[in-house]
Amino acid sequence: MTVSAMPGAQNRQKAGRPGIVHIGIGAFHRAHQAVYTDAAMKAQGGDWQIIGVSLRSTDIVDALNAQNGEFTVVERHSDGPKAYRIASMSEALAAARDIQPVLDALADPAIRIITITVTEKAYGIDRVSGRVVPEHPSIKHDLASPRQPAGLLGLLVEGLRLRKQADLPPFTVVSCDNLPSNGVLLRTGVIDFAKRIDSELAEWIAQTVSFPSTMVDRITPASTAATYADAKLLLGFEDPAAVETEPFSQWVIEDDFPNGRPAWEAGGAVMVDDVEPYERMKLRMLNGSHSLIAYMGQLGGYRYVRDVMADAGLSRLIARHMENAAATMQPLAGIDFTQYAEDLLARFRNPEIAHETRQIAMDGTEKLPQRIFAPACDLPRGSVELGTFALCFAAWMAVARQHLNEVEPSTAAEILNDPRADEIIHALGNNQDTASIYDRLAMLPDWMPKQLLSDPLWRDGVIARLSVLLSDGVAEAIGHELKP
Repeated sequence: MTVSAMPGAQNRQKAGRPGIVHIGIGAFHRAHQAVYTDAAMKAQGGDWQIIGVSLRSTDIVDALNAQNGEFTVVERHSDGPKAYRIASMSEALAAARDIQPVLDALADPAIRIITITVTEKAYGIDRVSGRVVPEHPSIKHDLASPRQPAGLLGLLVEGLRLRKQADLPPFTVVSCDNLPSNGVLLRTGVIDFAKRIDSELAEWIAQTVSFPSTMVDRITPASTAATYADAKLLLGFEDPAAVETEPFSQWVIEDDFPNGRPAWEAGGAVMVDDVEPYERMKLRMLNGSHSLIAYMGQLGGYRYVRDVMADAGLSRLIARHMENAAATMQPLAGIDFTQYAEDLLARFRNPEIAHETRQIAMDGTEKLPQRIFAPACDLPRGSVELGTFALCFAAWMAVARQHLNEVEPSTAAEILNDPRADEIIHALGNNQDTASIYDRLAMLPDWMPKQLLSDPLWRDGVIARLSVLLSDGVAEAIGHELKP
């Protein structure tokens, strides 16, 4: 990777000292939490610089450190891109290269908050029980070598152990991933992991550590050559750590920070007592629609979300799904679900955002439970609103079937990009019968809720839609779904 730093970036003195460690310094963090923290420090100061940790990649660490932790955010507005610099990161660490500096940071008394964006599959926590999955690669490794962790839970528990040993207060742990009740889930998983190696430590964590839940929202496509070209054009220098994103951004945070926090409100964050209603709205209306866009879009040959939304039939389908998702929720003070849906549709249509359907489609077995299955369970049995939820699940199966028909199983696993890809491929085999496809995929262990598994109307609805998708295509499936 060739890095050309901003002139003088290496020597610029930054305001404030580190107070946050962020695990998972991908594009979303740089376009979201880092931006809010930058605004907070500019508004009210404080020792809240971020030490960024990459669990796997080393390239992004090298790129950021060559620029004194600074990077460019390119916002895709309808009247053209705008770019600005973010300086809230003090340094980046590569856990895969050397875990000790990461552990030192976690044990530093100046660090008061750990924030996290590692995607759903990296947690290694069973969604139903809240317990860790011992077979998960990172969990398995870290339970065997707890003093040299490589995964998220192992890092958190070892960091907390070091603080307890030094008689230091614990840090606050903040998940910013799209998981239902992410703070509650992470707390349960961390405590269960700790119990397996040190019951006393687990009890200390249970009594002293805060895990506030959050809801995050900002469409952040993967950076491309156009991202880097626009960053250079607008700011005058190359930035291999540049990210692009939409103008909209949202962060709702449960306000439970015993050792203080940045003034994130300065960047527009909303501090609340209960995040769950906002989280549910976003998971079901935005993320659920995104999944439907991703799978129907891939079946229809559309590369980008904006292309899917330019198709009149698909656009109507997505609007219908948002209505159906809204029907699963109780009223939320200050929120008009109809207006929220219209705003989402406008964001999805933004011609300046090149958000790939395959990027959204990855990790389907991690995303469908909260985006599709959970709201489907909240609708009356046999409700007409179930249709688009059944269609989304059918479209996921059709995409998996399509990949397996087109390439060899080894390549299909890579294209599926799902932590359970091998199970999916084994379940499908050479089977082309839609009922068998449904039965084998729906019965993946610890996945679909019993309520749906035992509902023949759900099963029949999904199979019928899968049959139409496989035999007649996307347009016919849309027509069936939207007919009066």
